[in-house]
Amino acid sequence: MNPTRDLKRYPGFGGITWACLVFLYGPLIVIALYSFNEIRSITVWGGFSFSWYVKAFNNDLIQRATYNSLIIAVSAATASTICATAAALAILRNRAFRGREASIGIISLPLMVPEIVTAIASLVFFVLVGIPLGIGSILLAHTVFCIPFAYLPITARLEGIEGHYEEAARDLYADSWQTFRYVMLPMMFPGIVAGFMLAFIISLDDFIITNFVAGPGATTLPLAIYGLVRTGLTPEINAVSTLLLLVSIFFVTLSYLLGKKPGPGR
Repeated sequence: MNPTRDLKRYPGFGGITWACLVFLYGPLIVIALYSFNEIRSITVWGGFSFSWYVKAFNNDLIQRATYNSLIIAVSAATASTICATAAALAILRNRAFRGREASIGIISLPLMVPEIVTAIASLVFFVLVGIPLGIGSILLAHTVFCIPFAYLPITARLEGIEGHYEEAARDLYADSWQTFRYVMLPMMFPGIVAGFMLAFIISLDDFIITNFVAGPGATTLPLAIYGLVRTGLTPEINAVSTLLLLVSIFFVTLSYLLGKKPGPGR
């Protein structure tokens, strides 16, 4: 690379980079640190303690919200991963399929449309159709919204699988289901798991869509955190936010590592 075109050599570029990192991740570090504060203050350090984590685990509202979030996230991730897997196989492996480009665009649409627009559209649709707002409406909205997130790693994995594996299975008299179950599914499995994890964490962390389509009593963990913040910041909120952040980092990192795992024949 030409040294004159290396961005790292431009004056001030390193300082701007560090400033952006501090601006983005500094508040997260502060929240994590003050979640261990012994006193109630979120600005004055009073000693190290796990008491706010204990209070968070014993909070009935947080317990119910966490349970709802896990049920919705697991269900939505499972449904969206199944739909994404079927879509990937149909688009990439069906040569007679003529609507490939249009289908890819439709699947990718939730990634391009602002989430607030998706939330309003989902709410209007549920009201027009007559679907009651609650856990079910959140699950439906999350499933549709998470499909493209599950689709991307599954497609990336499927594109790395050569077609001769399927041809060999058919030469051995395997039907379509046997080819998928015994040949394609094991090779696609890392991508499917990566897609599931990504969809799971997207659903678990979602606030905007959930806030619009949630009914009375259908409180998820992000909604519970928002409700607690409106009554005042406490280290208990910092503790819950830190745990949610750690879970998100874990699943996103694991999804990335699984997606980078070399495919067959590489």
